[in-house]
Amino acid sequence: MTDSLAQSVVHHLRWIMQKDLLGQDVFLIGPPGPLRRSIAMQYLELTKREVEYIALSRDTTETDLKQRREIRDGSAFYLDQCAVRAATEGRILVLEGLEKAERNVLPVLNNLLENREMQLEDGRFLMSAERYDKLLQDHTKSELDSWKIVRVSEDFRVIALGLPVPKYSGNPLDPPLRSRFQARDVYHLPFKDHLQLLYSIGSNISTERISQLLSFATTLCSQESSTLGLPDFPLDSLSAAVQILDSFPMMSVQHVIERLYPYNVFLGKEGRTAVKDALKRFELQDSKSHLLPRRITKVESVQGNKPFKADVTVQIGEKEVTFQVPAGTGLLKKHPQSDTFIRTSSHNQLLAEMVQSHMVKDMCLIGGKGCGKTVLAKEFADILGYSIEPIMLYQDMTARDLLQQRYTLPNGDTAWRPSPLVTAALEGKLVILDGIHRINPGTLAVLQRLIHDRELTLYDGTRLLREDRYQNLKEELQISDEKLQERSIFPIHPSFRIMVLAEPPVIGSSTQQWLGPEFLTLFLFHNVRSLSKSEEIEVIKKMIPNVPSVAVEQLLSLTHKLRETNDATAQSLASSLSTRQLLRICRRLSQHPDESLYYAVNKACLSRFLPNLARSALHKNLQDSRIETSSNDMKKLEEKDYTCEINNGILKIGSVTMPIYNSTKKVKVPDVLFYENTQHMMVMEDMLKDFLLGEHLLLVGNQGVGKNKIVDRFLHLLNRPREYLQLHRDTTVQSLTLQPSVKDGLIIYEDSPLVKAVKFGHILVIDEADKAPTNVTCVLKTLVESGEMVLSDGRRIVANHAHVEGRENVIVIHPDFRMIVLANRPGFPFLGNDFFATLGDIFSCHAVDNPKPQSELAMLRQYGPDVPEPILQKLVAAFGELRSLADQGIINYPYSTREVVNIVKHLQKFPTEGLANVVRNVFDFDSYNNEMREILISTLHKYGIPIGAKPTNVQLAKE
Repeated sequence: MTDSLAQSVVHHLRWIMQKDLLGQDVFLIGPPGPLRRSIAMQYLELTKREVEYIALSRDTTETDLKQRREIRDGSAFYLDQCAVRAATEGRILVLEGLEKAERNVLPVLNNLLENREMQLEDGRFLMSAERYDKLLQDHTKSELDSWKIVRVSEDFRVIALGLPVPKYSGNPLDPPLRSRFQARDVYHLPFKDHLQLLYSIGSNISTERISQLLSFATTLCSQESSTLGLPDFPLDSLSAAVQILDSFPMMSVQHVIERLYPYNVFLGKEGRTAVKDALKRFELQDSKSHLLPRRITKVESVQGNKPFKADVTVQIGEKEVTFQVPAGTGLLKKHPQSDTFIRTSSHNQLLAEMVQSHMVKDMCLIGGKGCGKTVLAKEFADILGYSIEPIMLYQDMTARDLLQQRYTLPNGDTAWRPSPLVTAALEGKLVILDGIHRINPGTLAVLQRLIHDRELTLYDGTRLLREDRYQNLKEELQISDEKLQERSIFPIHPSFRIMVLAEPPVIGSSTQQWLGPEFLTLFLFHNVRSLSKSEEIEVIKKMIPNVPSVAVEQLLSLTHKLRETNDATAQSLASSLSTRQLLRICRRLSQHPDESLYYAVNKACLSRFLPNLARSALHKNLQDSRIETSSNDMKKLEEKDYTCEINNGILKIGSVTMPIYNSTKKVKVPDVLFYENTQHMMVMEDMLKDFLLGEHLLLVGNQGVGKNKIVDRFLHLLNRPREYLQLHRDTTVQSLTLQPSVKDGLIIYEDSPLVKAVKFGHILVIDEADKAPTNVTCVLKTLVESGEMVLSDGRRIVANHAHVEGRENVIVIHPDFRMIVLANRPGFPFLGNDFFATLGDIFSCHAVDNPKPQSELAMLRQYGPDVPEPILQKLVAAFGELRSLADQGIINYPYSTREVVNIVKHLQKFPTEGLANVVRNVFDFDSYNNEMREILISTLHKYGIPIGAKPTNVQLAKE
């Protein structure tokens, strides 16, 4: 309860009390934000009622409401869930987010709401108080117990909280359910009340500015704004904004508004002008006198009785302002220089802004992929002494994955394991939720109460309370910590914070509008812009001191040219040249300065598999930036001697050398039939260069061009043991990390190849990576990037040894561990997901192509030593032309080396069969597609392969 209640809130409370006296259930409906929940909770606090709270999400099932089965000592029994507990104990059931629940879940409650009756799974029957008491007059209580009839308390009520659905997204209310509730519209606080509240928070700011700010916000929530398509302004976050302005009265108000309502990120052009006009109307636009924070000048931990606080001094204009923020459980970083984070002025400013927001609320960083969100979050955590808990979010993540998962104990009992998010809340870590734009909004609903009020109810009934509420509870009830823990009540650590990373919403697309009105109420938003050209050069030169300067200049003029053009092709090319990818190119150039930039850029963009339009755009931009390839470069490449040899334990491919691995696991080293050819040796030399730089590799190519052969041969030459994982449609995050098997009636998890490779430093080869759902492969990102990953049995993989001491269940990544990922190229006729778009950024990419005619011919001679030379030449020529047709998009199927090799093998074994007959092994797939067949036949005839000859094909000479 707050000291002074706003009049509007008092009216709401009076109305709820009337309904309570009538014994009716209520539905508080209104715009997103914590207000409806806080009114419900205030009422319960006033009337001293007990509460059962459940946040509904799309994963809520009837077992979460009625009864759940648990196993103890080998026998199953039912455990009452919130609705049944509330009914029998006479508590109030608060259902939050009715629009999130799937359509036919809530009708289980219909009868309970109407007649206070419900049939339970364990055979008991809940009966309304008056009927039960009537029966008691004729029967004894023990009789009723033997009939398994349970009395529903007369104090039981339901308070439902929901959003109006046609306006907001979600499932509409079911008419029979709707008719059982009495509704009350809880709109935002009226202007007068809200103003009073803000005045009390911001005593340092002029009253005029506060009322301008509130008027602006109210305008954006009005009917006119929503017809323009502007999402509601998060009015509840205004108090956070005013708190920041209270410490920084000289700061620009427009800038603070952008944190609450990042209109530049999620609105199109019309929306942005509408918001700017409103800013102008209320005189909130920036003028010269309003300043922005420049940088953090010093951070000190607070002495005395306030643990987990830090004093941060931020320079704003010429002044310095010191304020208090929550700090982590570790030591603060005294020296702001670090080897992996280069401070540029824009990042300094961003970190200063983040610390301001950190004072009041959780925050969300929005920026494109590879622009440094994770690095910034890490640096922020280091400054304030936080330890980080990275959680990678994926599309079909359920609410259970976020909070608690079921598992079985060694004796077969069912139990709940808290997720990393929950343990982080208890230990006071900084949770980084990476990729919030991917997750389903209905799943996120379970976190709303944690973010707004720092309270959380878990599936097994555990309650996490905000620190101060926990202390009040302890003093009020005079109970020790141990007693409270027995009742499963725990305090949330005061320094716990959530930071969310996301890619910007795609303006105008229907699917990726994740930044909706509900999401806006949760966080303060910071836009991470790509670095400016000069800053990016500074970062690259400091990270990689010996990189050739000319190359860096050319590379960055190209990148920024692409970033600044507005058409979609250039934008997609620019996303392949993110800061992360540029650093990779420069690292490689610093080791091999003689390599051409032209080649590096083409490799990073996988230009071999780009659509024609994009490829020519890239080519043109490369020429404009004076990055080109000369003809003698190509000559040099072709004349270069590609052999591989092993001399006293050192492998040399082309001009690159690497010592051979001394492996104990000989069984795991692949051994494969491989005929050497220049093309494949070039790819292998390239792979070796990246291997020496410690990169993880991604090989992309059409089917049958020898990706697996190359990788196996490469590992064979290096004598490296490999673990092999094949992905498919049904691969889940669980199956990627653990393989459950049952032994003596217990579930035992065996390590998957991924975990084995991490433990023993083997090479993990992931095949068909484009077949798995992209959310599954996203998990690889945290593994490659931050070297952390949580397995589904609670163990975690960590990269550096420092984090290991004194923690059980930790696997340290072996320094020799590498990943090689194989994928087909994106686009039709391949049916995979576009792996490259989501994760191409993290790996070093190699395009694998069919061998050149000369190499292919040499290879075929080895497969078919007895096949006549002219036949081999015909085949190579015909297939060469078919491939170029496939590249132009005239035919769909890219004919590969694998097909030619199969034809030659057949001819080697059965030399008497005619060529025309044997090539049908490949082309009969196309015999029912007439257009394709015509093209094929004419191409093959051109090279003298008489396939499918009809009388119409015979052309008689004129006399």
